[in-house]
Amino acid sequence: MDRFTRLNQFDFHHALQETRGVSLVLFTSSACGACRAWRGVLAGYRARNPGVSVFEVDCEQEMALVREFEVYHLPAIFLYRDGVYHCQVQCDAQLATLRDCITDLLQQPPQDLP
Repeated sequence: MDRFTRLNQFDFHHALQETRGVSLVLFTSSACGACRAWRGVLAGYRARNPGVSVFEVDCEQEMALVREFEVYHLPAIFLYRDGVYHCQVQCDAQLATLRDCITDLLQQPPQDLP
């Protein structure tokens, strides 16, 4: 299984502000089957787009971030560009669908943090 950089409440905002290009943040838990599927899709997306950074937040350990981002269902994926929050990503867990979704979302202006 591909590993992503794990973030916690203390390094989350700083790490994302310092990251240039497109970043995706996966909110996940070890018991979430859909999260495992998304890890594979995100690993494939990152492999095809070397400039993309993928981070992971363990919802079982990082409740402060779960509350801050109003995560009620897993997995939850958030899109950043050049350190700025852009929006939540909502699409099917398929590589081509994710690629098209991110392309479309980046054409729109960034949203405010949840």
